[in-house]
This record gives sequence, structure tokens and C-alpha cells, in this order.
Amino acid sequence: MKPLRIAIAGLGTVGGGVARLLLLRAAELAARAGRPLEIVGVSARDRKKRRAGDVSAIAWSDDPLALAQSDADVVVELIGGEEGIARQLVEAALANGKHVVTANKALLAKHGLALAELAEKNGVTLKFEAAAAGGIPIVKALREGLIAHGVDAVKGILNGTCNYILTEMESSGRGFAEVLKEAQAKGYAEADPALDVGGGDTAHKLALLSAIAFGTAPDLAAVAVEGIEHITPDDIAFASEFGFRIKLLGVARRMGNKIDQKVHPAMVRVRSALANVSGAANGVMVDAGEAGSFFFAGRGAGEAPTASAVIADIVEAASGTPSPVFGRPAASLARLDAADGKQAVSPWYLRFEVLDVPGVLAAIAGNLAEAGVSIESMIQRGRAPGEPVAIVMITHETAQASVERALKAISASDKVRARPCMIPMEA
Repeated sequence: MKPLRIAIAGLGTVGGGVARLLLLRAAELAARAGRPLEIVGVSARDRKKRRAGDVSAIAWSDDPLALAQSDADVVVELIGGEEGIARQLVEAALANGKHVVTANKALLAKHGLALAELAEKNGVTLKFEAAAAGGIPIVKALREGLIAHGVDAVKGILNGTCNYILTEMESSGRGFAEVLKEAQAKGYAEADPALDVGGGDTAHKLALLSAIAFGTAPDLAAVAVEGIEHITPDDIAFASEFGFRIKLLGVARRMGNKIDQKVHPAMVRVRSALANVSGAANGVMVDAGEAGSFFFAGRGAGEAPTASAVIADIVEAASGTPSPVFGRPAASLARLDAADGKQAVSPWYLRFEVLDVPGVLAAIAGNLAEAGVSIESMIQRGRAPGEPVAIVMITHETAQASVERALKAISASDKVRARPCMIPMEA
């Protein structure tokens, strides 16, 4: 059989791992693909750098764009970034009739529809299993395995950095800043962690999963995003008292004929599958209508799991049969409006730091009642004289807008010493 010729742009942790696997397991992968897999070109910033895979005998290009003009059948883009050379390479490769495999969630979240149209126009495929949840085969499951009854909701822990930080905060009682510094030292967090801890990385991945689940174009602008920077050890301890854990979730769900997409810290019950995804792992829960709920978990980042997902896409591309990027032809992707997420209803965890003086609790309760927020349970703890005290409440199911209205009024009081914390409670 004619070999599948592969060009790899980007030879970092993942790219080097992909090259190593293609070289090390050539015979077995060829049997899987039905034809030999041959690396015919590579490109990276530093030719002299030592890598997991020995690419010294493979044709080198200083300019990644040259790979789009090469004799490769598949271009693997592992450079990253939503613009610049990564976008140029993917567009050029697709325009030149080459299949593309990528782990670039930012690029697809922003330009996914245009790239899907370009792939279809040129009769090639664009695959991105590694972009959504590392080694978890969630893209294939949503695109092919859970289509009979449709998908009502997808929720997941999609960022290993945040999950590691929250897990360590819970186990050690330490604060966010201290655990973040440790995560950076261990390589779990970037030197600039804003995209991870601010929720942006999760938003990119959620936009892709939502597009496949609901048959829409990725709509990153419609994703409401909140990170974990404000979560305190007190919040984690109180969550435990109520039988919950705090996790950063990406949640996409149908609301009538609209879609609500959110990234936010959420309280999940300790007995739930998502609550027990610990450390740097990822986990995704899919509500597939009459088929029921399905849970997927595994390593969401790193060389081995991500390279594994890239290799799986390369092997699938070897068939030469293009498939729609987001599960259906680009022209038929639904244009579902974004739901007003503030009307979504759930119980809420609320924490107030207040002066321990008469009338404070009554005032808070009054503001909540005026906004239509009903309290289910409450904890109040004393502190040293002169220090603020914490008042923690769990509400009955209430729309986010109502809770926000109450908290705005409560925050105006000079007896409230810090911004109130509100966290939704997921099943």
C-alpha cells in the first residue's frame, strides 16, 4: 500500500511524542491504518534541540509553511495559537488538499467554521481529538457514538491546571496563590497561568465540544467565563461540610431552542463522578437524552495522552475518507442563539464576610427575600474580636439574575467587608 506521508509542524512535548510513536511503533500503527505511516517532513524553532523522537534523518523545514507545499498527505499542526503561523499553515494545508490534524483548541474555537468550510471545499478532513480533552476520546464519542438521541448537556473538568490547584487546596488547606506557585514549579502551570486559571482554556475546549454536541459552529463569544482565582480555602472547607467539592466546570446545555455555555467554579456532590476527578486529570459527563448519561475520564494533557489522540486522528485520516469537522456539513450547522445564562436555575452557595454586629444577618436575609432568593441552610462562624465573620448559605433553586440582584444590594452595606462569593451547585 502507498504510505501515508506525514509532516509535523511543532516538535515540543506533544510533537516530539508524536514523532517518537510514529517511529517506534511503525509496524503496529501501519497495521491499524491499513498502510505504512511515514514522516516526510518536520519543522520547529530550534533544529538542535534534543527531542523525544529522533528526527535527524527526516527532511527539515525552517519555515513551517513549506510543509503545506510538500508532498505530505497529512499536516500535523502542533505550533499553537489562534492566529499567526499556525492559522496560516492550517489554511494553506487545507487549501492544498492535505488532511490536517491539530491540537490547537484556540484556533478552532475562533476560526472553526471557516476552516471546516475550507476542508470540505477541498475534499479533506480536519481532525482535533487532542484539542478537546487530551487523551480522552470525547470528540469521537460525541461525533459518532452518541448521536441516536441527541445531546442535552455536556459538562466537564477540562483544564488539568485548575483541577490540580483545587485538589491540592482541598487536601492541604493552603491558599490559591501558594498552590499555584507549587503547580508552576512542578510544570502543571505555565509561567503566565492566566489562560488556565482564568477559565479561557476551558472556554476554548467547551466551544468545540458544544459545537459537536449540538451541531453548531463554535461560538467562543457566547461562552460566559469565570476563573478560580477568588476561591478560598474557606470556600473549599464549607463545600466539604455541605457534601460538595469545588471544581472548575465547562457546561453547555440546551435551554429550549437555545444553548447556554458557561465556564465557572461549581459545587459538585462528593459522590458524583466529576467530584472524584482529581489532580491534573480531566472528566466529561454527557447527557445523551434517552440513552442516559455517559462519563469519560483520563489524562487531559502531557506528551503521552495528547500524542495518543493525535496518532489516533492520523490513523483515521489514513482511510482517505473525509468526514465533517463538527459532525455534520458546515452548511448545515445550526445557528442556535445563545441562551440568557442568567436565567438558568440552580441552588447557590453564598459566602459573606461581615462585621459581627447586630442586624447584619437580618439585613442580608431581607435583601435575599426581596430578590426572591430562598435560603435552604446556613452556617455562621465566629472569629476573633474585631475580625469579620463568615456567613455561608445554601439557597433553594434560583435564577442567577435574582442572586446577583440580591448580592449587589448586600455589597452596598458598609458592614460587608469583602465581595460576596456565589457558586452554583451542580448535580
